[in-house]
Amino acid sequence: MPNDFKILNQKIGLGETVQLKMDIAQLSIGIKIEVPIIVSRGLVDGPCLLLIGGIHGDETNGIEIVRQIVASGLNKPEKGTVICIPVLNVFGFLNKSREFPDGRDLNRVFPGSIKGSLASRFAYHLMTKVIPKVNYCIDYHTGGAQRFNYSQVRIDATDEETLKLAKVFGSPYIVYSKNKEKTFRKSMANLGKKVVLFEGGKSLNLDKNVTKVGLQGAINVMHYLEMRDFSSRISKEDPENPPIIIKTSKWIRAKRSGMYRSYIHVGQKVEKGVKLGSISDPFGEYESVFKNPQEGYILNSNHAPVVNQGDALLHIGFE
Repeated sequence: MPNDFKILNQKIGLGETVQLKMDIAQLSIGIKIEVPIIVSRGLVDGPCLLLIGGIHGDETNGIEIVRQIVASGLNKPEKGTVICIPVLNVFGFLNKSREFPDGRDLNRVFPGSIKGSLASRFAYHLMTKVIPKVNYCIDYHTGGAQRFNYSQVRIDATDEETLKLAKVFGSPYIVYSKNKEKTFRKSMANLGKKVVLFEGGKSLNLDKNVTKVGLQGAINVMHYLEMRDFSSRISKEDPENPPIIIKTSKWIRAKRSGMYRSYIHVGQKVEKGVKLGSISDPFGEYESVFKNPQEGYILNSNHAPVVNQGDALLHIGFE
């Protein structure tokens, strides 16, 4: 990476930390919404790592992880460059909403278009003005609605280098997940960028355990890439308890509407035939218990007390 490193039309020298503003979109009343981007360069050239949260504006736990990394100075490398975007979808964050103001899911319009929708134009500017500098990325997400994700990283099963990064990250589960078209991760992969997608917690919620795993994962990856010596803080790989690799998974959905109660905890292993939960009416006339059809691991649990027929209740992963 050359010493004349330039991003968003601003040069950043070795050893500098600069906060930039990406302001390519505005509210309907004409007020621009600026997205802060914190760029930190080491004293020596090296790889560029992007830490990004808030592609969905209501996924506050991912935002909190990147915020803590910046607030504690962990984003300042000795070698290479770290770009932090704590909140990409500032619009959604202000509205406590997953979507962009035009009603679109920002993570379904990449790589975007300069002539497309508001969300598509926003994605286009990110991909053309920031991403060309990036080699590696940790993309922080959470479960939608009231569905709580146990700490996990999702990767393309065919990419050996990303699998290595996922193991270094150190989350309890590594989930094989195909790159969906028009997502940020797919667009990055098309450019040869290596992306580890972290999932943990649920929307509009902060969880200390999830935050701890996500923050530690960034430390582990930076150390592995030799961007900064975190020897005293990195997680040592435990050969007795390596990350569990989930190769396939399925959702357990509600067969009827009613009040929902779970009998298990997210993150645990469940044997075949174990009672997973029950759904009842609110009047005491019936309560229907459902069981686990296949041994696996609970990756996601719905925390909603009332569900509709067909709602996703539990996400179970299999080795």
